[in-house]
Amino acid sequence: QGTKSCAHSQCEHNAKSEERLITFTWNSLRKLQEANLLKHFTEITQKIGTHRAKMVERLAFTEENVTRIAAVESLFGPSGKPLAKPGRVLVGEGRLMKLCRRNPQPKMFFLFNDILVYGSIILHGHWYKNQHIIPLEDIVVEELEDSLDMKNQWLIRTPKKSFYVSAASLREKQAWIEHIEDCRTKQLLRSGRMPNTSFAATWIPDRASAICMRCSEKFTVTQRRHHCRQCGFVVCNACSKYRFVIRSISCKPVRVCFMCFQSLQAQKALQDRDEKNWSDEDELAVPMYEASSEEDIDVRDEDLIPSQWAKPQILIQKTSWSSYLR
Repeated sequence: QGTKSCAHSQCEHNAKSEERLITFTWNSLRKLQEANLLKHFTEITQKIGTHRAKMVERLAFTEENVTRIAAVESLFGPSGKPLAKPGRVLVGEGRLMKLCRRNPQPKMFFLFNDILVYGSIILHGHWYKNQHIIPLEDIVVEELEDSLDMKNQWLIRTPKKSFYVSAASLREKQAWIEHIEDCRTKQLLRSGRMPNTSFAATWIPDRASAICMRCSEKFTVTQRRHHCRQCGFVVCNACSKYRFVIRSISCKPVRVCFMCFQSLQAQKALQDRDEKNWSDEDELAVPMYEASSEEDIDVRDEDLIPSQWAKPQILIQKTSWSSYLR
């Protein structure tokens, strides 16, 4: 009997132990489940908070972007074209030196996510003019070594005009090139356009040649320098009296030298043999920015500054590159 009683007690003890173990296991699983739910809930809450913060930040950036674009428009005044457009973002801006006909001149450049805008500086941070707008799809950037006249320079090629620019430092030069190429690549993907492969010749500066690069006639006060729009050579008036419509530059006839005139005429004869008339598609292929043969003249307007342009709405940096991306 004593043995049976001990066995019975042992069974009861084991049963209670198993019950306690089951209860403990169940409570542990429930706590673990609650902890996982709490962790999952915490993660969801954090994601919602992060998403909300990003939305607020994006909204703030959008409002700031709209303000900046409006400020750039006001800086060019009535002579400038509207720049505001859905989806357009002002990526950065800066003052660069542009190699013009006679010497390098400071120009103000604004890089958007789809266009490059630049103009002449009348009063820095207050008033710019001679606005030029170039679609990024039409731009190719070529990095160059330093020259005697231009440090930290690179070449911007477009169908209408190709020109040299330089930044204040190597770091700013690299920032410009990287941002232009990045924005151009993304814009090509968005638009679905093929990259442009036809570019205007780079003009040779006036002081680079004392004689006509075609007939070797010496330039004087009366024998002025001119530029062929096709090859970019410095030529005299007699060698550049010809005119030809270069559609990527202008719908109107532009100055060309006699050698380029003969070459262009031969090319046109071959084209006319295949196509008697320009198609509507060709008409639409003309770049949307307008030609300006006087864009390299350093214009200094003596008129009083209009009051609506006297106070800029944004702080214009004096550095070569200032980014607005976050």
